[in-house]
Amino acid sequence: MKKESIIVCGTGIAGLACALGLAREGHSASLLGPRHEPPRQDPDTYHPRVYALSPASQALLQRLGAWRLMDAARITPVEAMEVYGDGGGALDLSAWQDARDTLAWIVESGEIERALQQLVHVIGVPWFEDGFEGLEALQAGVRIRTSGGKVMQAGLLVGADGARSRVREAAGIHHRYTPYGDMGVVAHLDAEIPHQGKALQWFTGDSVLALLPMPDTADGPQVSMVWSLPEGRAREFLALDAEARQAFLAGRLLAITGARLGRLRMRSQPHGFPLSLERTGMVGSAVALVGDAAHRVHPLAGQGLNLGLGDVEALIEILRAREPFRAVGEPRVLARYRRVRAEPVLAMGLVTDGLHRLFGAECTPVAWARNEGMRLVDRLPFIKRRLIRAAAGR
Repeated sequence: MKKESIIVCGTGIAGLACALGLAREGHSASLLGPRHEPPRQDPDTYHPRVYALSPASQALLQRLGAWRLMDAARITPVEAMEVYGDGGGALDLSAWQDARDTLAWIVESGEIERALQQLVHVIGVPWFEDGFEGLEALQAGVRIRTSGGKVMQAGLLVGADGARSRVREAAGIHHRYTPYGDMGVVAHLDAEIPHQGKALQWFTGDSVLALLPMPDTADGPQVSMVWSLPEGRAREFLALDAEARQAFLAGRLLAITGARLGRLRMRSQPHGFPLSLERTGMVGSAVALVGDAAHRVHPLAGQGLNLGLGDVEALIEILRAREPFRAVGEPRVLARYRRVRAEPVLAMGLVTDGLHRLFGAECTPVAWARNEGMRLVDRLPFIKRRLIRAAAGR
């Protein structure tokens, strides 16, 4: 099989994993984008962005060799999840309900990036520290121009350059953007009561609050907050000074959680990001998109990165299984990739968007129905098993 060049544009988690996976398969893969080495954190300081990695994502990182390079003391297994509605509904999901040890693992973004960068360096994946400027479709492959004036040619260009993907725009790939008018606010919090490896989530009607288990610090138990709320309220909160922000947060979270983890205090600077539902055509002429460049969903299910790593795994498998006479950027090959990813991406988008709309509806019958639905699901073990397996990416 002819060895063709593949350029991965984007040096975040999805791009690093993609280039590494392709190189391990024997492809001539290289990276295009800036190199930002995550700083080593002290034991009680954590990267502001954390991810809930599904078993499928964890297995991919393990095959790539990255999982063993991460500091186990900074990884928290999630053994159970409690979800609360806004009218007394509740759902309790535990790993043991599907005969497994763990539902997910909470890992810092910086820790994943550090491990992947280390492997990329060890394996010797070429890394061009330049920006993407434009592309030109060729009869076979694509020609790429960088912001530094370099011209590169490849059989396939992988766009892993995030939600504002310049590769997607240059390739003319269809992109549908639907803003929610909400923002996600993230911060790490000190808790009074141990989280016991449980992820907790509350639907309040106008916001969604998630508290993810993190390693304990010298100050005691720690959780990571992901709070989705209307953009105006989020910006008002972020604009407060530290003392006012702490007072507001402590009171509001105590009311929402019912002191489930006792009093909560901020231990890190909060960060906000706008929420949207985004869908794309996934592929163009000798171009394939992965990660946020390909799709974005509401973070209430914590599946954004898992979807992106699913893209990476699927693309690697499609290229591995292609006929010897087919080029890596051939339309039929890329159509297979788009087809394989269509169902999981659409399903996750429908689920997260549907939940957002369902719990945002103020109509009394709808509120009653959604909470009764949670109570019903909580009494049906076989549906719980299906939910756990779907979240696991299996």
